[in-house]
Amino acid sequence: MPVRVQTEDFDVSQEVAALRANSPQVGAVVTFIGTVRDMNDGSNVAEMELEHYPGMTEKALQNIVEQAKARWPIFDALVIHRIGPLLPLEQIVLVAVTSAHRGEAFSACEFIIDYLKTDAPFWKKEQTPQGARWVDARTTDDTALAKWKLPGAAK
Repeated sequence: MPVRVQTEDFDVSQEVAALRANSPQVGAVVTFIGTVRDMNDGSNVAEMELEHYPGMTEKALQNIVEQAKARWPIFDALVIHRIGPLLPLEQIVLVAVTSAHRGEAFSACEFIIDYLKTDAPFWKKEQTPQGARWVDARTTDDTALAKWKLPGAAK
């Protein structure tokens, strides 16, 4: 179950092909791609910069993928999260999950991305016309995570 934190962009087609390679049991592949928006909380966003804590971040991502595998009969999962400065339209994150059936793949993918949006050790700073600002998790993201009943998740 690969987990990568990187500055470079990723090719979704190549990543999914590698995840599925030599896996004839795979009947479903679900992917989520997060991108930089040009607008957030009513302000134009010229750039988003993502920071992380090396070592801790990868360990946390691996842990949530392992939790997904323990909850659903998935074959594999991939998480690629970019760091550094990113412009609107650029890809931030890829989550891809393989399983025999779509239901398990969809649930595991949603579970992983809900965690990434709230509890993964990443910090986002946006450049707006009003200046730089740090981005907090949204209440809706906390609510989405709480449905999975993770220890420490929002209630």
